[in-house]
Amino acid sequence: MAKAKSSKSTTAGASRATSKQAASKPSGSKPSSSKSPTTVVPTASPAAGSGPAIDIGISDNDRRRIATELSKFLADSYTLHLKTHNFHWNVTGPMFNTLHAMFEEQYTEQWNALDEIAERIRALGYNAPGSYAEFIKLTSITEEPGATQAPDWREMVHQLVVGNEAVCRSARKAIDVADDADDEPTEDLLIQRLQTHEKYAWMLRSLLQ
Repeated sequence: MAKAKSSKSTTAGASRATSKQAASKPSGSKPSSSKSPTTVVPTASPAAGSGPAIDIGISDNDRRRIATELSKFLADSYTLHLKTHNFHWNVTGPMFNTLHAMFEEQYTEQWNALDEIAERIRALGYNAPGSYAEFIKLTSITEEPGATQAPDWREMVHQLVVGNEAVCRSARKAIDVADDADDEPTEDLLIQRLQTHEKYAWMLRSLLQ
């Protein structure tokens, strides 16, 4: 009987602890707007033996490493573009006119930049990711639903600050790899993108201050 009572007491204590932990979490808390990306090594194109070998002064191993980091950067850039476009469509509230126009300007510029990133991957001799499934694996940015659960304008701005900062971090990682291989064209491309996204993050952050 003593054992049964002890077990019951332990179970009750655990239940109270669980309830206390649950109560300590803020209601309606949103999931993190970032995630851990998956490394996907792109396929060489042309494949070995199927065409002229690439000899641009960067080793095969370095080209593969750069293309891998650029693929992550492309996925982050594409996901941020999609999120910005989503918020352009679904923003409401007193800041509608300002944000509707700002989001359109940003997603249009981002869209035009995607082609340059993908073409740089191709110039290095690797296939660029081009499907939603691949982007979801590679990106560090969490998607946000539009049709079923659009956030308010402040949360939209906050998420875009976080998203632009994530793109900046992935750009810096890719710059480090490109720098090690003396790949100046990739560095130049990424530095331009880094400057743009740092500016976007600053402009968006200012709206919340």
